[in-house]
Amino acid sequence: MSSALREKHLPTLVSVFRQSGYDGASITQISKATGLGKASLYHHFPGGKEEMMRSVLQFLGEALENTVIKALRETGTAKTRFKKMGDALSAIYEEGEQPCILAILLLGDAKETFSQQVKELLQAWVEEMAKVLQESGMTQKEAKRRSEDIAIAIQGSLILSQGLGTLTPFKRVIKSLPEQIN
Repeated sequence: MSSALREKHLPTLVSVFRQSGYDGASITQISKATGLGKASLYHHFPGGKEEMMRSVLQFLGEALENTVIKALRETGTAKTRFKKMGDALSAIYEEGEQPCILAILLLGDAKETFSQQVKELLQAWVEEMAKVLQESGMTQKEAKRRSEDIAIAIQGSLILSQGLGTLTPFKRVIKSLPEQIN
């Protein structure tokens, strides 16, 4: 797929996989959402749905790097960087309206196929949070544990917000991120 065409359709693929999951998204549904015929989809993604999802994960990895991880690497206090990370996560998840595609991929038959890519994305995020926490004075062990707890809180708040039909849990967790710094 040409770079421009890939760039154009990746957000649509993200949306389809977020809403239907990997197992639930059909080529017909993807074709309709992208406006590409089935033959065009297979021409641009010869590996079918699996190649589409791998492209989506690469796209999301770049977005994570350019927003969330970038915020954590900026200069400024740890509290400021965690606030910026929260702002980036709010944008990615549309204030909690959108589910996490990584969590969706860990369910169903797709888990085995994509677990390594999902693991790498989550590890990069957790490790970057831990670095900031260490800079704020935590030991390496405590920073790692706290960064994992923060990821758990964020991911859990997304699920709870979706399940309860209210964005309050997600927004509360995002707002409390700077408080994670001692």
